[in-house]
Amino acid sequence: MRISHCPLAGLSGHEAGRRLLAEIYRQETGCDLPDILTTDRGKPYFPDSELHFSISHTPKHAFCVLSEHNVGIDAEELDRNINLKLADKILSPVEKAQYEAASDPRTALLTFWVLKEAAAKLSGEGLKGYPNHTDFSLDDPRVTQIDGCILAVLEGE
Repeated sequence: MRISHCPLAGLSGHEAGRRLLAEIYRQETGCDLPDILTTDRGKPYFPDSELHFSISHTPKHAFCVLSEHNVGIDAEELDRNINLKLADKILSPVEKAQYEAASDPRTALLTFWVLKEAAAKLSGEGLKGYPNHTDFSLDDPRVTQIDGCILAVLEGE
């Protein structure tokens, strides 16, 4: 699995994400980026490759992952203004208990959010309604902090 990130530096999140994808695809394969198609639910994929990818961007950064397995990535700026009342709608009971015990509720909510978004990208189903049916953990090792962002990368089989 290869993960890359960059500041947007005047590019749109889409442009920066595609540049990152082209760069890590070339590093992995020695080839130019192939065509990208999307499923009927909007999940992008390479039609003639066993490699999978996912892209996320924030207002300041772009992130990309390339893997031999199905993969989903999501990122949020740690200083993002988030309405803490969202916790009541998006957290499962298990997650809500962890959130309520957390010393930093904002970071806790952002952690759950990036996990839920990455899972939606991994499945290809997208977010449907309120994603309050998961049981993620605040100490999930698939969550990291990079350049002022919180990042989740989930990989399938």
